[in-house]
Amino acid sequence: MSNVTHRRNALLGAAFLMATSAIGPGFLTQTATFTQSLLASFGFVILLSILLDIGAQANIWRIVAVSGKKAQDIANVVFPGAGYFLAVLIVMGGLAFNIGNVGGAGLGLNIILGVSPELGAVISGVVALMIFLVKEAGKLMDKFTQIMGFIMLGLTLYVMFKADPPVADAVKYTVMPDKIDPIAIVTLVGGTVGGYITFAGAHRFLDAGIHGKDSLKEVNRGAISAILIASAMRVILFLAILGVVSQGVTLNPANPASTPFEFVAGNVGLFIFGIVIWAASVTSVIGAAYTSVSFISTFSPSIQKYRNYWIIGFIVFSTAVLVTVGRPAQVLVLVGTLNGLILPISLGLILLAAYKTKIVGDYKHPLWMTIVGGLVVVSMAVLSGQTLVSYITKLVG
Repeated sequence: MSNVTHRRNALLGAAFLMATSAIGPGFLTQTATFTQSLLASFGFVILLSILLDIGAQANIWRIVAVSGKKAQDIANVVFPGAGYFLAVLIVMGGLAFNIGNVGGAGLGLNIILGVSPELGAVISGVVALMIFLVKEAGKLMDKFTQIMGFIMLGLTLYVMFKADPPVADAVKYTVMPDKIDPIAIVTLVGGTVGGYITFAGAHRFLDAGIHGKDSLKEVNRGAISAILIASAMRVILFLAILGVVSQGVTLNPANPASTPFEFVAGNVGLFIFGIVIWAASVTSVIGAAYTSVSFISTFSPSIQKYRNYWIIGFIVFSTAVLVTVGRPAQVLVLVGTLNGLILPISLGLILLAAYKTKIVGDYKHPLWMTIVGGLVVVSMAVLSGQTLVSYITKLVG
């Protein structure tokens, strides 16, 4: 394989790993819920979140590439100990959301095969961990996430066309919304590039040996492509849901994202949804496990040497917690809130790193990227902080 082909495949793999990590069961539910509440105006929220996502991700991927260091090592140079703190947050958030991802995969197999959600979760966990048992785990992971990504996009696109959405209204209110929900914007940004998600692709291309200033053109393209892949799924699902909601259909509160699939094609549509949520969930399981372990792998030669086994252990533990304990609501809410705080912390550290020659050498970071990144940091920090304070107040009260 030529070096050009290797680099292209690695960046495509990084883009799909990041995108499919973002498209999990929470992604599907959020899109359905906000479409029902905002209707066509949700298009504006999606558009604005895409711009913020690109601003955040382009900053992070560029500095990771230029430095040739993983995020935790960059953070430790910016502030001694910050990398360890960031790693703890990433692993905690990744674990909490992986429990949810395994649960989503179990639900998918429950719909597809009729097995119990618990057995479906175990089967899905085994499928995910098998990838890391092979010698070329990275390449297999890249191929698997790409195939699952195309399956999700294709099936949801079919449902969108069958739902016959009011496209003209969607376009109109995307440009001129009649209502704006700031919480929806922050939720979408956090759900697309928050926590471990944006680092999934950044650490993947680093593992593939792609770094340095000469890689910036490819890295920029990969970062933007990843956001556009995830956003394409968001837009297609939004239009599918808008199509059925605009016909007066009420979404199923237990599983709102399944409604358009079932409405347009009955039991066949529900089967299709089972495939979509399984593909979304199992790829998120893989992305969360891979990225969480990548945040501790540089701290110990032993972890680096046996990294695939640590990833397998992460998947096994997530699956075991779901099957035996379930999804403890209070723990998931608290850690989920902390996960929302990860983006302003991690992006803030990356922006500081962009101006430290010890990390980036003679690289000059574009001012406009710093400004955009700073806006994301401030907005996410304020709203995530408000959510955290609200949760703690309820807990104490």
